[in-house]
Amino acid sequence: MARYFNGKEVELLAPAGTFEIFKEVIHANCDAVYFGGPSLNMRMMRKGYNFSRPEMIEAIKLAHGLDKKVYVTVNNLLNEGEIEEARNYLRFLEQAGPDAIIVQDFAILALIQEMALKLPVHSSVMMNVHNREMIEALGKMGVTRVVTSREMDLMTTRYLRETTGMELEYFIHGDMCSVHGANCYFSSLVFGMSSNRGKCLKPCRWDYRVKKDGYVYPSEYPLAVKDMFMYEHIPELIHGGVTSFKIEGRMRDTEFVLMLVNAYGNAIDRYIDDPVGFERGRDTKLLYDNRKRDLSTGYAFGRPGLSYINKRYEGTGKFYSTGKVFSTPTEERKLGDKRLSEVAARLAEASAVRIRAGRPADKQMELSVHVNSVAQAQAALEGGADHIYLSGDVFEPDRPFTKQDIAQLAAIKGKAKLYLGLPRMMTELHFEMYDGLLSGERLPIDGILVTNLGAIHKFASKGYPLVGDINLNIFNHLSAEMYSRLGVERFTASLELPLHDFAKLLENAAVPLEAVVHGSPALMYMEHDLYENAEVFEPIAEENNQYVDNQVLVLMTDKGENPVYRDVYGRCHLTLAKELCLLPVIQELQEAGLSICRIEGSTYRPEQLKSIVSVYKTAIKKPETAAELFAGLTPVYAGYTLGALQFDGGAASQADAAEEACEGNREQERVQV
Repeated sequence: MARYFNGKEVELLAPAGTFEIFKEVIHANCDAVYFGGPSLNMRMMRKGYNFSRPEMIEAIKLAHGLDKKVYVTVNNLLNEGEIEEARNYLRFLEQAGPDAIIVQDFAILALIQEMALKLPVHSSVMMNVHNREMIEALGKMGVTRVVTSREMDLMTTRYLRETTGMELEYFIHGDMCSVHGANCYFSSLVFGMSSNRGKCLKPCRWDYRVKKDGYVYPSEYPLAVKDMFMYEHIPELIHGGVTSFKIEGRMRDTEFVLMLVNAYGNAIDRYIDDPVGFERGRDTKLLYDNRKRDLSTGYAFGRPGLSYINKRYEGTGKFYSTGKVFSTPTEERKLGDKRLSEVAARLAEASAVRIRAGRPADKQMELSVHVNSVAQAQAALEGGADHIYLSGDVFEPDRPFTKQDIAQLAAIKGKAKLYLGLPRMMTELHFEMYDGLLSGERLPIDGILVTNLGAIHKFASKGYPLVGDINLNIFNHLSAEMYSRLGVERFTASLELPLHDFAKLLENAAVPLEAVVHGSPALMYMEHDLYENAEVFEPIAEENNQYVDNQVLVLMTDKGENPVYRDVYGRCHLTLAKELCLLPVIQELQEAGLSICRIEGSTYRPEQLKSIVSVYKTAIKKPETAAELFAGLTPVYAGYTLGALQFDGGAASQADAAEEACEGNREQERVQV
């Protein structure tokens, strides 16, 4: 089965969570179905869902007998312990014969190349593909279709389709997220449950208050977005270059999915048959009356602003698929002596593994600092930093680094190295701007901090060394090596790595590895402008921020305050309430093979940053002083945390974390209306 409009293929892609649902949906008015197998996919939370291997084989045969397609989600990030499992699973999938697999981790692409498998690959929405350079790079890797970023508008999809020829898949209905794909680490650092590994406990659905300038604003659920609803915009999707119309809902029940598939399928057929006489709203009331949350067109026609925020059923604290409580506001875990001992012991094991393998740490660890301003950069240099990263997402009220700023810092940096950072999300305009900057007279920098595959593809030939930033989400050595072959010389480990997985990465990494050891890194990076709440609503109370200046917006619950910084492009960065601090285990990190430890310094005053950098520099030179230095360190914010290293990793500990998130809060559940 295939649909065409003026020679353009139009595919309606339906979800199926179980084989029983699939057997119903495959006979409905869709062209293809996607589902997950028994492992390595982003929907592993609901017991009894996903397909067994025999069910997958039968489903593929059934779909092909109906001239329909099947796509299998292999869209988790892989830890080191899952690589062999992935090899085995990919061999099975090649034999089973789906029409494509949907992939997030570059390790899967590496394994397909290594094993010379003939498996068509689609890039997952979790790759956050958002520019032409990314698409061209993925095309060279063998990717045949891209699931676009959720924040992409239909003018951009049309441009990308016309300039790259790549098939584009676009979410047209269902559950959305307020954070850019693969750029939310909140669930990992608070619960040890990775949103990028299908375990998100939805802190975006908590009841927050917005606070700014000494006032509290009545924004109950400022991160909770509405469901996507593009039913009335079939023409815009087709003419926007979208090939595959994707319905979210692998955790939905049969009746709900069938309703969506048949309504959208009927609308597509009606438009193809009679485009001028097309009735846009024929089944709008049906879909509206059966909605879970309220509905929105998301970013399809530009930034939706506060109209994107949902209140319907928010505060129930339940997954719609299971009815179970997902989580309630929870304090970030405090750094404690017992956990520090456990972290130190596991890192010592990693060191021993490297020594047995003939790969001991061969030089003293160095110190990098990520800064927001010239004043911070000068302070970090005075404190002894070895590497300075000039942010590509400068927080207001500071402004982007100029050529004059770069020249000024280059003149005083001495033996330290200076890097130009790039924005996490890069539009075509960003590429034009940075290409102009990097194509002229050579800048006095020592490298570029790259944030996305497109930037690597575009700037690897400019002659500057490339360093991979946090949001490349390096979870395993295969993805690091894949990026290395593209020209990246050093990598920052994912913030989400729990202790066991972080240690295994150190044991296996054959390329220089960096990790964030101090600061308040961004847990959420979003296009959604939270500051609009303080510009639109009238305040309901007066209250000062506890730890940051009143001009900084915070999201507040009874468990703490998370500062939110807005950058010069209008994007928001929600940070930890506490400070990440790995100072007490600095020696163990160095002996385990960490090449560079990094301080996220963008939120500190220059004098604070200089002091922190000096302390870490001393600890690196004299590891025996780390405990004494830590005892004398005073937190700037709400205390210290070990972040994801508070958690061990693995299925058992993740299940325990999830249970802990819910325990004690069940009496707060409210029945859905």
